[in-house]
Amino acid sequence: MDVRAHIEAHRDEFVATLSQWLAIPSISADPAHHDDVRRSAQWLADHFTQTGFPTVEIWETPGMPAVFAEWPAADPEAPTVLVYGHHDVQPVDPVDAWHTDPFTPTVRGDQLVGRGASDDKGQILFHTLGLRANLAVSGADAPPVTLKFLIEGEEESGSPHFADLLTRHRARLACDVIVISDTTMWSADTPSMCMGMRGLTDCQIDVYGPRTDLHSGSFGGAVPNPARALAALLAGLHDAHGRVAIPGFYDDVVEASQAERDTIAQLPFDEAAWLANAGSDATVGEAGYSILERVWLRPTAEINGMWSGYIGEGSKTIVPRSAHAKLSFRLVPNQEPARIQELVRRYVHDNLPPGVRADVRFSGAGVRPCASDLDSVAVRAARDAMAKAFGTKVYSTREGGSGPEADLADILGAPLVFVAVGLNSDRIHAPNEKVEIPLLLKGAETVAYLWDSYATVLRSGDRA
Repeated sequence: MDVRAHIEAHRDEFVATLSQWLAIPSISADPAHHDDVRRSAQWLADHFTQTGFPTVEIWETPGMPAVFAEWPAADPEAPTVLVYGHHDVQPVDPVDAWHTDPFTPTVRGDQLVGRGASDDKGQILFHTLGLRANLAVSGADAPPVTLKFLIEGEEESGSPHFADLLTRHRARLACDVIVISDTTMWSADTPSMCMGMRGLTDCQIDVYGPRTDLHSGSFGGAVPNPARALAALLAGLHDAHGRVAIPGFYDDVVEASQAERDTIAQLPFDEAAWLANAGSDATVGEAGYSILERVWLRPTAEINGMWSGYIGEGSKTIVPRSAHAKLSFRLVPNQEPARIQELVRRYVHDNLPPGVRADVRFSGAGVRPCASDLDSVAVRAARDAMAKAFGTKVYSTREGGSGPEADLADILGAPLVFVAVGLNSDRIHAPNEKVEIPLLLKGAETVAYLWDSYATVLRSGDRA
């Protein structure tokens, strides 16, 4: 029996096992479900043990626990691969928008519906199915590479303790390559590999003027208006070509290679359908870049909300005492959140008119961007394994969202490779989340081939 046949033969068992895990409401953001997150960690630890991993541990943090598993290769010189994912899930609100109970997994044809089906429990579990297929076909007692898994329990809450966890266990997590299975493909019939994720930092700007709201007839036009000052700050965020106008904002940006831009251009992108999905009839953005390049390869500054003065029914003619806005900045490789925070504060300070003051408060340290090398040995091997499983060309994409992957790469000193089979249509974070069962099986097939490939190509010494 070959790898594909073995995986197909165990499809029903795989779906039943995944459904058991999906039934655990491991919502890390909700304290009422923290015991469920711990149950989820224990379930996964038991599953790793049943799969055959000789080392399985639950690693505590000040928040929710992570699960670590390790299975050494028979050959002590074999490369080491670390697989990252997360076992916590998003809240399910609004519950009444679900067609079925979010924690009663339901099979509908080739789809499995339930919270966490795609993000990220399904994409973790295809790894153990793929490993079992690899071992069954080879007849080996151990994988061809040393496999380590680190599955965290707080990704959906911003991974607040993840960097410390990585630092504390750096020696145990040492590896030659990190495989991420927490992203999406272009479509079911156009498989792709993510080549990077943008970083993120966000803030609130509070602008203050007079000590109290003032009568606009008595004071308007003669005292500074903080709403006007804030409007000018926000209007100045971009120039006429759609570029962020904060001085120094692009100083550290690493431009994407022409090869990556070319492969993105080959994707079957339907602008009209994209606009319809966005509910918009026009596009904006940085001149000289396509829509996909703008949301994947370029940094942004977005106004997420703004408010000031009186916004109730009728009129109240005042000069407001304060004005407020929330901003977010998506970052690309080499842009450090701390540096961007410094530049934003300086921009606000340097552009305030006399008579107003401003506080700029960032919500945290931010998330750093990450990227893979399109031409690295590890990426090429993963692309080949995926192409073998899917029987077609594999494209390259990036993702506009953000995660803790940069911490993984920097703290562990290993390159990232994204191997995932989720879809944007999986309704991740939304009601009625689902996953395509045939794609999970393709994911399992991919890693079954990939571990054999890595055992060979990563021995050369060029393990990037």
